[in-house]
Amino acid sequence: MQTLLSELKQIVGKNHVLTDGDLSAWTQDWRKRSFGKALAVVRPASTDEVARVVEVCASFRAKHPDSGLSIVAQGGNTGLVVGSTPDVSGQQIILSLQRQNAIRSLDAANLTMTVEAGCILQTLQERASIEGFLFPLSLAAEGSCTIGGNLGTNAGGTQVVRYGNTRDLCLGLEVVTAQGEVWHGLSGLRKDNTGYDLRHLFIGSEGTLGIITAATVRLYPLPAARLTAWVAVPTLDAAVNLLNLAHRHLGAGLTGFETMGQIALSLVEKHFPSLRIPLYRDCPYCVLMENSDHESEFHARIQFEGLLELALNQGCVSDAVVAESLMQTKALWQIRESIPLAQAQEGLNIKHDISLPVSAIPEFVRVTDALLESAIAGVRLVNFGHLGDGNLHYNVQAPAGMEAIEFLRAHEAQVNTLVFDSVKSFGGSISAEHGVGSLKVDQLPRYKSPVALKLMRDIKHALDPLNLMNPGRVVKL
Repeated sequence: MQTLLSELKQIVGKNHVLTDGDLSAWTQDWRKRSFGKALAVVRPASTDEVARVVEVCASFRAKHPDSGLSIVAQGGNTGLVVGSTPDVSGQQIILSLQRQNAIRSLDAANLTMTVEAGCILQTLQERASIEGFLFPLSLAAEGSCTIGGNLGTNAGGTQVVRYGNTRDLCLGLEVVTAQGEVWHGLSGLRKDNTGYDLRHLFIGSEGTLGIITAATVRLYPLPAARLTAWVAVPTLDAAVNLLNLAHRHLGAGLTGFETMGQIALSLVEKHFPSLRIPLYRDCPYCVLMENSDHESEFHARIQFEGLLELALNQGCVSDAVVAESLMQTKALWQIRESIPLAQAQEGLNIKHDISLPVSAIPEFVRVTDALLESAIAGVRLVNFGHLGDGNLHYNVQAPAGMEAIEFLRAHEAQVNTLVFDSVKSFGGSISAEHGVGSLKVDQLPRYKSPVALKLMRDIKHALDPLNLMNPGRVVKL
């Protein structure tokens, strides 16, 4: 292994092959649930360096197939399914893309930007805004997650109802293959019907097929106005009815539709008391809606007020407030984005990132809530997420007074089986936007078509026959 490490130092520089000291920023996942051990953290600064690192590792693996050497690509290390941190073997290279963070170009006429994989999402958003454009991917970790990680997991966020997942925002990729070759696919074309769409193989593959080193992403014109409303609803059925009304009355202007349960908001109030949360005490759910308008703020406000008046008359809204300033808008979104942080402050919890047909969500919640409450006395159900696209973060917190680690040890397997079986019965998916990683890889055969899994294994074996790239994640060979 020392010979391998020496070769890697020659490629990226000795200061960028880290083997000693505190490596926990790379070896520990964001939720502090997994503590791995790396052979080294390697930090290349260019696609050429990434390719040479992979080529050297592939050659070593071919000569020493029992060495256990493999590569885990990592961006901001903000993932939630333990997919970008090493295992405990000490034989894995963490290939960090953080140094490869440039914005290469912006094509205003083509409405595209080409960025390197280590570019922080917020940096991309801000550069687009300065140039008069919108890059609509938005999520709580945007100040630290990278676009490479967003693509690797096909991240979602709060704007999917209008703009789609990261997959829908990507027009081209640059990828280093498992053999150390470079696929230059940064065309930015919206139409290219010349065979298999290789881009979609790598998006969402969590670094198991190759390493995304750059991407060409879609931009949109900045809207003339963005208005936000905080709405109290009496039931989830009412929230779904409100969503239908919003689609009809706002059309493409509906860019965000988030739902938040009372327990989720109570945790925010408990751990972030400076945040003032409106309307939530008297209703089981609140909805955060965003209307983006390309005409004017006046037009957007008239649309919003008309929608809310109709919703109040139909009984699907109990009360509502519309933000009157940018400061108020940011404050409302901060409440929503603080829910995961509040959960972390409350203690370890069982996270579920599930998707269902929107029409099925109210009944799913009724059925699954009852099952969990019957199985575990006092369990707290922290339900929130992207109702507009059918994605719930259906999280389960320990009963008040019970140690979180004890709760996970005693009930995690039981809770996961109960929730995932319920998701399957309603025609849903056990992962909507976080990915599979290592947390769900052993559960996937129970909930995914065996034909689909065989195709996934065939693709993995064809593109990465040495099983060099992030083995044991997404699909096991």
